[in-house]
Amino acid sequence: MKNLMLSLSALLFAIGSQGQNTNTKAEVKTVTTTIKDSKGEKKIVKSEEIKEVQNIELEEAQPNTLNIPMKESPVAVTTKTKVMVDGETKSEVVNHSAYYSLGGANYQIKSDKMGYVMTSPNSKNLSLLRKTSNNNYIFKNKDKFSVGYFDASGNLILETYDEKTDSVILEKYTVVKP
Repeated sequence: MKNLMLSLSALLFAIGSQGQNTNTKAEVKTVTTTIKDSKGEKKIVKSEEIKEVQNIELEEAQPNTLNIPMKESPVAVTTKTKVMVDGETKSEVVNHSAYYSLGGANYQIKSDKMGYVMTSPNSKNLSLLRKTSNNNYIFKNKDKFSVGYFDASGNLILETYDEKTDSVILEKYTVVKP
């Protein structure tokens, strides 16, 4: 009975330890600034966590070779920035640069100085996402003008007004998890 329990626990451990192989790189940058003014001294700590995750995919194995070359695969980059003033978190910003999919097509969102730029690997059409004062985004490309936001799971939700039906159409760009 004891051997059976040990065998089952070893089997469960072996099953749980298997998973997708990924290249992961995490980096945390912290900048501490002390400001002295007439009200006293304030300590501001800005912490930026950058995490890059890439699935390891291999090319087709060639006969009589030991090494298999690695295939290029997308890298998902997430950035999380926290600003703390005197030990109290004042703001937290998440960078949504990643790959997204909608209707079988893949899109890449990259941050730029004014917000984000969305591109499709098949076509080089650019779409712009610009942040508004209430944490929504204005989405603009050649054919469409929409309002969007990122949900709790990191997916991009676009709301577009349709004049023909006098309704709002929702599109959900699902973030591609590496």
